[in-house]
Amino acid sequence: MESQIKRKPHSCQICGSAFAVHGNLKKHLLVHTGEKPYSCKVCGSSFSRNSTLKEHVRIHTGEKPYSCTVCRSAFALNSTLKNHMTTHTGEKPYSCEICETSFSSLSGLKDHIRVHTGEKPHSCLVCGSAFSRKQHLKNHMRMHTGEKPYMCKVCGSSFSLSSSFKNHMLTHTGAHPYYCMVCKSPFPDKSRLKSHMRTHSGEKPFSCQICGTAFAENSSLTKHMRSHTGEKPYSCSICGSAFADGSTLTTHVRIHTGEKPYSCKICGSAFAENSSFKTHLRVHTGEKPYSCQICGSSFSQSSILKGHMRKHTGEKPYSCEICKTSFAQTSTLRSHMRVHTGEKPYACTVCGSRFTQKSYIKIHMRTHTGEKPYSCTVCTSSFSMKSLLQKHMRIHTGEKPYSCNVCNNAFSVKDALNKHMRRHTGERPYSCKVCGSAFAQNSTLRTHMKRHKL
Repeated sequence: MESQIKRKPHSCQICGSAFAVHGNLKKHLLVHTGEKPYSCKVCGSSFSRNSTLKEHVRIHTGEKPYSCTVCRSAFALNSTLKNHMTTHTGEKPYSCEICETSFSSLSGLKDHIRVHTGEKPHSCLVCGSAFSRKQHLKNHMRMHTGEKPYMCKVCGSSFSLSSSFKNHMLTHTGAHPYYCMVCKSPFPDKSRLKSHMRTHSGEKPFSCQICGTAFAENSSLTKHMRSHTGEKPYSCSICGSAFADGSTLTTHVRIHTGEKPYSCKICGSAFAENSSFKTHLRVHTGEKPYSCQICGSSFSQSSILKGHMRKHTGEKPYSCEICKTSFAQTSTLRSHMRVHTGEKPYACTVCGSRFTQKSYIKIHMRTHTGEKPYSCTVCTSSFSMKSLLQKHMRIHTGEKPYSCNVCNNAFSVKDALNKHMRRHTGERPYSCKVCGSAFAQNSTLRTHMKRHKL
């Protein structure tokens, strides 16, 4: 003990750690005081040790002084190189006593143990979110600070995560060094390959402890948990709207910036979301991947298929709050509401006539252009509306789908049935403004008005 005290005479009175040099004791005390006197001139991050600052600066400079003698991979930290070397040796000296999983580093084992204990010792002082790993907390804090220390020297894009930066760099190099042994699909990084392999195995190792839902990726489980907790850690710095995941926030911000990064090479249309862009491409390709299992109809969007299925089920989940009429789709409800509001947002650029629906103005424009796109295959008559062609076809087929429930007379058009029903009801909606006589049909009123002119 005496020789040990002589060798390390400087002791910490808080935790008992001993040091050979008094300067090292001073550096150690910063761990207890929380003092961080060394600041990064690039991003302002502070550190308790100068050596830690030097390591941090390599994030900005891109310096990687530690090289692997086997594969020539370079690293910013010596500790990272040591961990990397185990990928060549296969050495995993640290084993979990619970599930016997082995790890190449002690830190990896410590992080793994928290999977079993559920411990999350690293908490965010801003929003209270807790994490099992310190690095995850550091990554999370950048969401609040807006720090993006990883900068691409090719295009200048900045990233908050090292993994996002690495994936971005592959867009410049185009490298996909990892291949699936089953389907030969290439991937830019090992983590994406691992996730992809679960599509073949069906493995879902990450389970929700509340509802039991299983996921193939831990990130998917993390997002799912927010549906139970209501947590929305991603906030818009412009309007303050909060979101459960970062990708939704990224898409939301484009509402303010007007950015539309996804462009169609065929027609030049631009989109803010990749999903909208993929859906748009089907306009050109004609692809309809969503099929109805009842009637076989195919659709380009899953939302259109859902709306179509209501034709078979009869479901009408959208109701008008004024008259309680129900509809199968929200678009139909919006059009219906204009009956109550009187709104006519679609105007004809030729005559100024206004309409409640966009489809009506398309039909109306044919009165100016003379276009009649619907042709009869029997007699070559043409019509401006599909419904007019359908009525016309009954002349050839003899179909009479509209029946009177009083005398069973049948009619080819609904308007003829309405006129017929007035014989039974006695209704006379057309009145003479001169003498007050009432008539069941408008044509009879017009004949009557000629008597007054004489």
